[in-house]
Amino acid sequence: HPHVYTIPAGTLKKGKNIIAIRLFSFWGTGMLGCYEQSVYLENKTNEKIILDTHWKMSATVDPVFPETPPYMNEPAALYNAMIHPIRNYTLKGIIWYQGETNAHHPEQYRTLFPLLINDWRIRFRQGMLPFLFVQLANYGNEAPFYKEDNWAFLREAQTCALSLPHTGMATAIDIGMAHDIHPKNKKEVGRRLYLQAAEKVYGDSICASGPVFEKMEIENNLLYITFRHAAGLHTKGDPEVKGFYIAGKDAVFYPADQAIIQGNQVILSSGQVPVPVAVRYAWASNPACNLYNQQDLPAIPFRTDSWERILQ
Repeated sequence: HPHVYTIPAGTLKKGKNIIAIRLFSFWGTGMLGCYEQSVYLENKTNEKIILDTHWKMSATVDPVFPETPPYMNEPAALYNAMIHPIRNYTLKGIIWYQGETNAHHPEQYRTLFPLLINDWRIRFRQGMLPFLFVQLANYGNEAPFYKEDNWAFLREAQTCALSLPHTGMATAIDIGMAHDIHPKNKKEVGRRLYLQAAEKVYGDSICASGPVFEKMEIENNLLYITFRHAAGLHTKGDPEVKGFYIAGKDAVFYPADQAIIQGNQVILSSGQVPVPVAVRYAWASNPACNLYNQQDLPAIPFRTDSWERILQ
């Protein structure tokens, strides 16, 4: 993540100055300038002096720290260290932000995630504790569609967990970053989680979810996609609806070349699919998609087919 430091007036002197950075990283090799970001000085008028070259480095300035064992991927380590000690606390609810590490096994996550939710409810002994979670944000190289995308299938597994009572999901399909798995816009993530809590925990009469796929109807070569939570259905950034792909029984997907918003529906068609049978929306790690409701909450990625993922 970028770091910004204010240099007090008078620190820099006319002539040669030396900038020294002391960096400690216990998760691996530390680096200056990553995710296509530069190291630079910037003054009040936004003039920049790039400092990406001519650094000297020494690993012997400080004593060597002991290595941290890779506990995060060991069975029970996180639970024993972080959950078990607080099991007797009284809670109002739980917020969960995770899933990236499981993206290579999305089918497994369909079982693991509900097991975790139910197990924690048992451990905390407070009944059906509200459990709110964040769906995977967009991440990686931008791509309009990828049929076998792991992250798309993991998002689907997360959506399936909404079948458990007293759960809520904040969708982050539009606020991620292509080359940072930890996106910076936590404020909007927090706002969307707040909406879920306000509706499901505190009983406020609000719409906390983006448009959710409800049903698909087919007439000739047209598909009528109906959504819940779809008041004020509209696009953002581009009047053209983006993100919908259509397939026939051969399971080959083509972009919808017509996508019309009509009330709580989107009407789709593709000249390359004369007999459509399936639709997918926002089906890629970092897809192009722009469908929102009047609360400016994005539509939740979905598919209408049940074709198995082909392992890559």
